[in-house]
Amino acid sequence: MPRVKNAVSSRKRRKRILKLAKGYRGARSKLIRIATESVNRALNYAYRDRKAKKRDFRRLWIIRINAAARMNNISYSKLINGLKKANIELDRKVLSELAISDPNGFSKIVELAR
Repeated sequence: MPRVKNAVSSRKRRKRILKLAKGYRGARSKLIRIATESVNRALNYAYRDRKAKKRDFRRLWIIRINAAARMNNISYSKLINGLKKANIELDRKVLSELAISDPNGFSKIVELAR
């Protein structure tokens, strides 16, 4: 049986890693072992932070809604409870935008929630 070398596929694998490491500083974009570690770490952070971003934005929206609600003399939890009871289905993202861009409209929603 002939001897099989792995040149094509290993070069392809290395090129793929180095392409992902493009823009990294120093050895991280040049040497395959260091580049592999950097790319793996970066991909792990990217995966983790796609989940974390959703949590962070939800926290931000809740903080904004709470601040606007307290200007209208109601707490966040009472506002959300009132909206649920009044069958007003606005999500937190929309409520947050309303609180920032249209305070009068937000005040009307608060009155409906009371």
